[in-house]
Amino acid sequence: MREQLEQIRQQALGAIAAATTEDALNEVRVRYLGRKGELTGLMKGLGTLSVEDRPKVGQLVNTVKDEIEALIEQTMSRAREEATSRRLATERIDVTLPGRSRRQGSKHPITLVTEEVSEIFASLGFSVAEGPEIEHDWYNFEALNFPPEHPARDMQDTFFVENELLLRTHTSPVQIRTMLKQKPPVRIIAPGTVYRCDSDATHSPMFHQVEGLMVDTKVSFADLKGILTTFTNQLFGQKTGVRLRPSFFPFTEPSAEVDIACVICGGSGCRVCKQTGWLEILGAGMVDPEVFRHVGYDPEIFSGFAFGMGIERIAMLKYGISDMRLLFENDIRFLQQF
Repeated sequence: MREQLEQIRQQALGAIAAATTEDALNEVRVRYLGRKGELTGLMKGLGTLSVEDRPKVGQLVNTVKDEIEALIEQTMSRAREEATSRRLATERIDVTLPGRSRRQGSKHPITLVTEEVSEIFASLGFSVAEGPEIEHDWYNFEALNFPPEHPARDMQDTFFVENELLLRTHTSPVQIRTMLKQKPPVRIIAPGTVYRCDSDATHSPMFHQVEGLMVDTKVSFADLKGILTTFTNQLFGQKTGVRLRPSFFPFTEPSAEVDIACVICGGSGCRVCKQTGWLEILGAGMVDPEVFRHVGYDPEIFSGFAFGMGIERIAMLKYGISDMRLLFENDIRFLQQF
């Protein structure tokens, strides 16, 4: 067994001397010192020796094992140093080159427009109110004077959940919740995400709205027109023309669509405004007395107006964006323009 041990020792030393890389040295370690290595196998044969020879041979095996392990570690350290030297010799860093600057982020156009709209109305005395995106049918429809047969209740328009719960189709429920908690005067805007079953170049199943509400004694349609004219002039420029067209909404009476002079052609007529010179930006009207009755306001004492706009449409007009889907695709080339 001593001769066999010496033979293994000589073979291991030769293999270590021939190894030039860490991988090769690891292979030597496994071959001679691993669980199935040659020295390990030799150790298992100690049981066949006599009681007198067993301690002596065991000590010799441990001595050879320690010698091989120490030599492997020395050679491994030298191989690592040589590898580092070779890498440093081939790699070059030019410290005079300019550093790689981090790409600076920016706010999303939806965020930019929402903040600008909020700031304008804040300067007019409006505060911001919020509400849940999963809404009850009563807040989303019933309290806003939507009769049961109204088309907005159809599954083609509304994402219904269960038990009269739905994804809100507008932020008007925030107005109802605010009036239920607060007595007049009320002057709020309600920005937020809304959901409808619609998707194309100008519509998205998820989009953003800002709605507003003002309630007090002696609030008139003239106040509504004055507030919205001031808002549109601040958002699109003082020379922007504004007009109101009669319309219908279940929760306002009278109701109006608000148009601005086309921001592309200045009102002279173009493809964007379909040669009319006008672009619709929001809907508005005086709060229907029936809505006041739902929230416990006396319509004989209080009056008010409400309005609502889609932030995506405002952003598309403000920044000249032709396809709404660009606002949701997260293309860095598009977003970095803002």
